[in-house]
Amino acid sequence: MYQNRVHLIGYLGKNPEHKSVKATDRKYAVLSLATQRSWKGADEEWHSKTEWHRIVAWNGLGEYAAAKLRKGDHIYIEGTLVSSTYDKEFGKGKSTVTVSLRSWQVKADSIRKLNRARKDQVTNFVPADAQPEEIPF
Repeated sequence: MYQNRVHLIGYLGKNPEHKSVKATDRKYAVLSLATQRSWKGADEEWHSKTEWHRIVAWNGLGEYAAAKLRKGDHIYIEGTLVSSTYDKEFGKGKSTVTVSLRSWQVKADSIRKLNRARKDQVTNFVPADAQPEEIPF
């Protein structure tokens, strides 16, 4: 059995870029998602590191992302990790060097915008006429 699933929660670093493949006119959006991890080091101090993820959303999902999401939005992405290799030339003339580069990106299968409402803006989901003993928690 094999599984390639990625789940990320983070913040958009910039507005999604809406693009299309010239040959087929297939639409997609590219998102830049920041996640952060923290750890306590050997020096007993807390450290953190921001990781940037390239997310690609195709067709209708890409159109949704381009239309509804903006820089700073807190979002949840579920998708598949995809790699690609391409050649890049460095230098000019006799000292040109070609290097094969590998890049990783996440192909989004679903995107959910998360609610970042302040406490005074959170919606109360308990019916107004419910008695305290009827509330199931």
